[in-house]
Amino acid sequence: MDFGANWQQYDQLYHPLPPDEWVTSETLTGTAVPHPLRIGTSGWSRAAYMGTLYPRGIKETGLLTEYSRLFNCVELNATHYKIYAPDAVRKWVEKTGSRDFKFCPKVPQSISHHSTLLNAGVETAAFLEGIAAFEDRLGPIFLQLSEYFSPVRKINLYKYLESLPRQLTFFVEVRHPDWFGNPRERAELFRTLKDLGIGAVITDTPGRRDCLHMGLTIPKLMLRFVTQGGHPLDSIRLRDWKARLDEWNARGLEETYFFLHVHDGKYEAGFYEEVQALFGLARSQPQMTLF
Repeated sequence: MDFGANWQQYDQLYHPLPPDEWVTSETLTGTAVPHPLRIGTSGWSRAAYMGTLYPRGIKETGLLTEYSRLFNCVELNATHYKIYAPDAVRKWVEKTGSRDFKFCPKVPQSISHHSTLLNAGVETAAFLEGIAAFEDRLGPIFLQLSEYFSPVRKINLYKYLESLPRQLTFFVEVRHPDWFGNPRERAELFRTLKDLGIGAVITDTPGRRDCLHMGLTIPKLMLRFVTQGGHPLDSIRLRDWKARLDEWNARGLEETYFFLHVHDGKYEAGFYEEVQALFGLARSQPQMTLF
């Protein structure tokens, strides 16, 4: 993910994590809830994993199985480009065996980018029918809006979110600067999401610090963490997050989905090893580590 990744000015763009948004204090109850730290990436077929995280010569049919030995969730971008039938979804599940693994599908772009959101009922129903086949492997579903979707169309967004089934967990990622730069719109967004029981994706990417909003509207976190790879600031930022997660966990965070986006693929395996060490994860058994 290159959104907001201004690597030419990376040194000048770093700031410590901002304070919590007001809604976070309303959301977290102050009681620790033991839960697994879920760490994943944007897919299991990344070329950078061959011969590093994955053994050399691994066949394509074995990629997801190998991925699920290393990570315990995946940011499923495949569903952003196509609506999958239940049979295709079941095949993914089968490849993860009996592991404690979650798929976090992204809403198709035909809905998030190419519709008004108010005319997307048929496609939404088809999407939800397909991902229902994940059954207990279904993690949070996330709706990523384009950088051009501003609060001018907020009624479309809010009505669409109201139509979604409440028994599923949804997150929203908004990118237009006015969602966060306008205090009134920012407050209304957080209040609406909290009232609907929908999470706000936190995106930590150097060139768009406004998307690092620190607002938890539900006691669950979906973090998209964008790093350059091989830069000292990557490690500093990671340690900042470790401290904040320790604080949030003590206050009642119930689920954590931490998705790594490493800009330079040759550093990806090394950065994952650093994440493992910092969070005390055991290789091949990430699902066993609880906060």
